Amino acid sequence: MLTVEELSNKLSLEKISGLENMDNVISGVYIGDLLSWVMANIKPGNIWITIQTNINVVAVAVLGEAACIIIAEDAEIDESTIMKSNEEGIPILRSSLSAYELAIEINKVSNGSI
Repeated sequence: MLTVEELSNKLSLEKISGLENMDNVISGVYIGDLLSWVMANIKPGNIWITIQTNINVVAVAVLGEAACIIIAEDAEIDESTIMKSNEEGIPILRSSLSAYELAIEINKVSNGSI
């Protein structure tokens, strides 16, 4: 079982907020930017990869019980989002990679187990 902390270390992801729950276990990956679509389709324990960075992503992650949010392409993150992530305990990580590249790297480090 891969945790958010292990994944973050293996992929050298930038740790932004919600760091008290880096031990969340990852069950899969979901990629999407349309919040209503993500809310309807993300599964508990999924990593959520997105370029959306407004405060609403935290609410969607909480409702969907996401393991963490990974912000792709070094998108700038609103300060209110960081604060809400810390309040809710949802880890937010960031990468310069695209969502597609992140998915490939996650598959590699998990040996295809998620």
